[in-house]
Amino acid sequence: MLTNIPRHVGVIMDGNGRWAQLRGLPRVEGHRKGAERTKELIKAAQEVGIDVLTLYAFSLENWQRPDDEVTTLMELLQLYLTRELKDLIMEGIKFRVIGDREKLPAVIQAIITEIEERTSANKGLTLVIALSYGGRDEILRAVKKAISGGIRPEEITEEKFETLLDTSGLPAVDLIIRTSGEKRLSNFLLWQGAYAELYFTETLWPDFTREEFLCAMQDYQRRERRFGGIMSPSES
Repeated sequence: MLTNIPRHVGVIMDGNGRWAQLRGLPRVEGHRKGAERTKELIKAAQEVGIDVLTLYAFSLENWQRPDDEVTTLMELLQLYLTRELKDLIMEGIKFRVIGDREKLPAVIQAIITEIEERTSANKGLTLVIALSYGGRDEILRAVKKAISGGIRPEEITEEKFETLLDTSGLPAVDLIIRTSGEKRLSNFLLWQGAYAELYFTETLWPDFTREEFLCAMQDYQRRERRFGGIMSPSES
């Protein structure tokens, strides 16, 4: 049985396009397969006992992709959200979206609002989907909220500033997992992940199994988090 479980895990789900290309398939097939893998990860996170799971599904930079790919991604997102609503409620999952949702199609905004409202009282895993999201953009929007809210500079503390972020009320990120072999954060949870442990794997997202997720949990357990401090005497 796993102990010392991270409360908040963030996942950069990378590699859908490459997965499809390696198989001679259209990129959209990789996205479809990736959506299926997401369901498996959510169930694994519930089994392990994680409090918050944040998935990087669509970045602000992703809007720059070809129009047909963006359209397909939005269609898949709408289909996924519509199909999963009942399961989310039945399983006690609380749903939340972070990012600049105003850039999303109106129909998807409406679906997101409905799911957030209908799952708001749930007590299980908090599932956070980062859509039209960028860490720098989130911080800038928080600064603008502070200015428009008339908050004086001397009143701003880290705790106060965190209430202005999209993730207000959520714990800091303990572990960030990135698939596909890339070793960077790509503008994901820059504030929240300041002291997060990082786990990189060569596995493409559609091939990221429950077993590999558990391997990431075990790797996390072997680490000593010092938050800028020094090693314990037993580690020095």
